[in-house]
Amino acid sequence: MEVYLDNSATTRVRREVLQQIIDVNKNYYGNPSSLHRMGLMAEKKIDEARRYAAKIINAKYEEIYFTGGGTESNNIALISHLSNIYENSNIVTTKIEHPSVYNVVDQFKDKASIRYVETDGMGRVNLDDLEKKVDSDTVLVSIMHVNNEIGIVQDIKKIAEIAKSKNNSTKIHVDAVQSYGKIKIDINNIPVDTMAFSSHKIHGPKGVGGLFVRSSLKIKPSVFGGGQEKSVRPGTENTPGIIGFGEACKLLYDNFEEENYKLNELKALYAKRLSEEIKDIRINSLLNEEGAPHILNISFKSVKGEVLVHFLEQKGIYVSTGSACSSKSKNNRILDALNVDNEYIDGSIRMSLGYFNNHEEVEYVVMHIKQSVNDIREIMML
Repeated sequence: MEVYLDNSATTRVRREVLQQIIDVNKNYYGNPSSLHRMGLMAEKKIDEARRYAAKIINAKYEEIYFTGGGTESNNIALISHLSNIYENSNIVTTKIEHPSVYNVVDQFKDKASIRYVETDGMGRVNLDDLEKKVDSDTVLVSIMHVNNEIGIVQDIKKIAEIAKSKNNSTKIHVDAVQSYGKIKIDINNIPVDTMAFSSHKIHGPKGVGGLFVRSSLKIKPSVFGGGQEKSVRPGTENTPGIIGFGEACKLLYDNFEEENYKLNELKALYAKRLSEEIKDIRINSLLNEEGAPHILNISFKSVKGEVLVHFLEQKGIYVSTGSACSSKSKNNRILDALNVDNEYIDGSIRMSLGYFNNHEEVEYVVMHIKQSVNDIREIMML
């Protein structure tokens, strides 16, 4: 049996999405910027995909821009928001952001003060501390909706309202790569300016993402070219990728409640069974509505997470030690920020669920995690 539990890193493309990608490559391969019929047909397909992508967050379709992925979406938004940085200005964010936000902000540390909002042991933003750190010189607040390693769901609506109440000109950016399609989002009820998301996290193809830009906002491009995507992301459109992304959005939109329920149920079952079968473990993800339905982060005392990953892959079980974007890092910045005990922090793995996971896999996975943890602990004691 093979069990893929690394869906926060990437997902298997759904059959319906693959069919759309093949169809576009065979029948709609014209350049969407061309004026002839083949170009216009491709452009129409892209517009349909844009409408489906917008539906996921209840946005206007003209507020959605297609990009090369979540990292690029975050970069485009942040670099635009920070283009007007000035002396004595500041940026407010957290220490548990994805590298595509954390590292961009770090590039501006010599030009602006970076203020990190406090988080508690489960990763929740301290709203009182946020209110203290936003002031008249805050140019940007960037806080992710769902943390990619532990799955904590931030109250983005309240965060944005607090920030705007302190400084209405402050730009609010949200990295929603792990929440898009997993958690209900109505962009009309959340006063954010930009929001990033990605195709390959929702069973769409790699190499395509999206950026929501509030219609009242003018985004400044960081790349210049032929003017595609209203110059926000110029370059010939990845038509097959965009159409595939749109199909993934349509499938999610039509079956959201059912899929959300299944993921929550599987996550709770894994947490219950692992806690029952294995001693000295720490659940780093919340199991209520403050935890994303698809992410379960667990630490095992006296175990090396990287070793556990390799033990499990021999049994056809694929998990991770955290974000694929920082998997080669020797320390875990996220768990460090949450003050996880040293004897547990090295033994952390992330199990992330997706459309193709099912209840039949649970006992097989739990049995082999238990066996692997016990074997590693015995080796560590030698």
